[in-house]
Amino acid sequence: MESSDYEAVLDDVEKLVRPVVGSGETASYIPALAAVDTSRFGMAVADTEGRVHGIGDWQEPFSVQSISKIYTLALVLAQDGEEIWRRVGREPSGNPFNSLVQLEYEDGIPRNPFINAGSLVVTDRLLTLTGDAYGSLRDFLRAESGDDRLGHSPVVAASEAEHGDRNAALAHFMASYGNLDNPVQEVLDHYFAQCAMEMSCRDLALATGFLARHGVRADGSRLLPVRAAKQINAVMLTCGAYDAAGEFAYRVGLPGKSGVGGGIVAVVPGKCTVCVWSPGIDRQGNSVAGVAALDAFTTLTGWSVF
Repeated sequence: MESSDYEAVLDDVEKLVRPVVGSGETASYIPALAAVDTSRFGMAVADTEGRVHGIGDWQEPFSVQSISKIYTLALVLAQDGEEIWRRVGREPSGNPFNSLVQLEYEDGIPRNPFINAGSLVVTDRLLTLTGDAYGSLRDFLRAESGDDRLGHSPVVAASEAEHGDRNAALAHFMASYGNLDNPVQEVLDHYFAQCAMEMSCRDLALATGFLARHGVRADGSRLLPVRAAKQINAVMLTCGAYDAAGEFAYRVGLPGKSGVGGGIVAVVPGKCTVCVWSPGIDRQGNSVAGVAALDAFTTLTGWSVF
């Protein structure tokens, strides 16, 4: 697709979704996110060569939240192979992203790496492998996006920590089953900092390009074997939109990962990555306008994995 074609598609997407921009609510249980303007909307597409096209607020940084879980998983798979799958599953949860229910039945093994419990296990492993889980994530995202200024918001991280009793409960529960190797508070500190990363649609579209390139980084080096990149894309498709992953696959038809900050990243393998941001989220934690925009994008382009 030529540059002008991308730009025309993005223009059409914005026109189609403009009526639903502002729908939904912000993540009020994280006070630092509660006041974000729900009328904001941005979208960016990065092709496999690193060319980026955007529309609206596509260069405005926002809190990535659970989108960060893609990259921590990738870094662990890159350094540790498939060992992490002994400690976390690959199945949809069917429950809210911060649910304790299934951990009780499944002996402290989270259903997948994209719910909070699963991401805590991945963060714990990355902390063991690198000594600095947050720093490893930050450095990777800076390299892939080409933006050395990227970092996290201490205000958002503190806000999450102050209201993070459920995440602490998840971590302590898993630790009681021996599924965390590091001190709970240390794991939580890194996890909250990772979720508090601030990036734009441009940054995220570029940073996720390794999944469209089947494991190859922006500099041409290989981060992951093709098999591991396929695994991440598969888990994104089945588990990336919390307990609405089936609806996301039905409407969008691409591997994707959402965050309660209103961002969603999606992958068109071999072609491009797409990031959309609009802060109004539904009860499952997915951006209302973001899902609509990706639905429109795949409908207009005919690109999906189905």
